[in-house]
Amino acid sequence: MTTTLRPSEPLQHHADGTRSRRYQVCVNSRPVGVIHLATSSSFGDSVARIVHLRIEEPDRRRGRATVAALAAEEVVRGWGCRQIETLVPADAPAALRLTQVLGYTQRNRGMEKRLGDVPPDLPPGSRARPMTEAEFTAWHAYQSEQYARTWIERGVPEAEAYAKSRRDHEQLLPRGLATEDTLLSVLEHDGARVGVLWLALRDDEAFVFDVEVDAAHRGEGHGRTLMRLAEAQAIVAGRRRLGLNVFAGNTPAERLYESLGYTTTRYALHKPLL
Repeated sequence: MTTTLRPSEPLQHHADGTRSRRYQVCVNSRPVGVIHLATSSSFGDSVARIVHLRIEEPDRRRGRATVAALAAEEVVRGWGCRQIETLVPADAPAALRLTQVLGYTQRNRGMEKRLGDVPPDLPPGSRARPMTEAEFTAWHAYQSEQYARTWIERGVPEAEAYAKSRRDHEQLLPRGLATEDTLLSVLEHDGARVGVLWLALRDDEAFVFDVEVDAAHRGEGHGRTLMRLAEAQAIVAGRRRLGLNVFAGNTPAERLYESLGYTTTRYALHKPLL
């Protein structure tokens, strides 16, 4: 039997510069599922995404999804893509196993925690205050550079990583400290600055974009305090879910979040197209 992809729409060109197309997954011309491919708005036209892949129940566990995903790689190579990525929900173990079989590598994962009604207290000696304009200028330059370097370390070409850093910061912090629904805080302990927190308030949740302990104060428990601060700020703002992203290989952060009750919601994976 031959598994192929049959276009179900013309190639779509979107306002943000991305492309996308939907296909039927066919076995000997018989439709057995669907796949939706696109290019990345974050990394540019050289990175493709599997947006959605579904095989109908009667044809599952026969290798159809594996062949469809491999056929998708050939399609996006024809688009000029050098890498392909996908998001897999944490409650889809079969899909996660498929990415592992196909040679995808985990890049990062989303985590989330349900919050209570009472804001947690900070430890004795710790207090939070708003970031000043001078601190913001220094932090923004440092954080933008570190963010780009993080993507470079995970296989993103340097130019694309820096472009992503610029785009993301322009989108998320268009007015700097005055950006609506954004809290940028400095944590102090016994009068000394020990770390920073960037929290964004969304419609139904809060999201931690950056939590970092200053180098001179790492290993002293301030990362846990910063996360307690994030939870307190979210609860005060009326949010009862707190989300974050953690990069693969950041073992201390993964252990911290897990110890605080965060659970994985999705995995982001990628694969080079040779």
